[in-house]
Amino acid sequence: MQVLRTPDERFSALPNYSFAPHYTEITDGDGTPLRLHHIDEGPADAAPVLLMHGEPSWSYLYRNIVPILASAGHRAVAPDLVGFGKSDKPGALEDYSYERHVAWMSAWLLANDLTNITLFCQDWGGLIGLRLVAAFPERFARLVIANTGLPTGTSWSEGFERWRAFSQTVNPFPAGFIVNTGTVRDLSADEIAAYDAPFPDESYKAGARIFPLLVPIKPDMPSVAENIAAWAVLEAFDKPVLTCFSDKDPVTAGGEKLFIGRMPGAAGQPHTIIADAGHFLQEDKPGVVAALIDSFIRA
Repeated sequence: MQVLRTPDERFSALPNYSFAPHYTEITDGDGTPLRLHHIDEGPADAAPVLLMHGEPSWSYLYRNIVPILASAGHRAVAPDLVGFGKSDKPGALEDYSYERHVAWMSAWLLANDLTNITLFCQDWGGLIGLRLVAAFPERFARLVIANTGLPTGTSWSEGFERWRAFSQTVNPFPAGFIVNTGTVRDLSADEIAAYDAPFPDESYKAGARIFPLLVPIKPDMPSVAENIAAWAVLEAFDKPVLTCFSDKDPVTAGGEKLFIGRMPGAAGQPHTIIADAGHFLQEDKPGVVAALIDSFIRA
């Protein structure tokens, strides 16, 4: 496996992103070492709030949420998935699979020995994060689920098919532009550039480009069986579960109903639809998201 590493200078002087880097080395199943980056702010002895990003963002997505949580006394941990942010980037499309992403983040989670976790997950942060919950339910204290799903081969739509086609043919792959199209507010030029920063050129973008093809939206796709098995665990997960989808995300609209209906820990919780927020609600309403996480933990 050829592994690329974004030069550090690409991340200098990013707006509102001055966090100290933390790195964990894991080993892929083929023996290749991979270095994963994460933010780790707030009291080291506090229970962790695990903030998981999706496609094609990175921990920069949580730059306005991490300081609020840390100042409220929480330990805010925001990793970069393999292929994104400051984490290593395998260079070939075939290096990536849904199951490999789950294995990579499982190794990272165990290496950092996180327990009593509050998970906040969005987009692919949910597809991977909820698989971590299913694999290690004893490590998670509560879940906050936003604009995501855990598909089992039945989530195909014409809109998603268009996104899949776009992601495979657009050149160059415009990460910052894509994030901006998923927000209600317009990101600044510097913010858009920050989402492009992890990718010096197209050779670094294999992970971002392949992600849409890995979503198991049809019955014969890989990871359908694994996600069905994960749902069996989630349907027995009786710790608190909160959904906070947004009102202006056509991709995941209504997705909260599945979690509310199938997860026992969701019963009686103050589920909310965040107003005036797009797919990347962390960009549109960071203060609302942070306050919701904080109040849910305290409750």
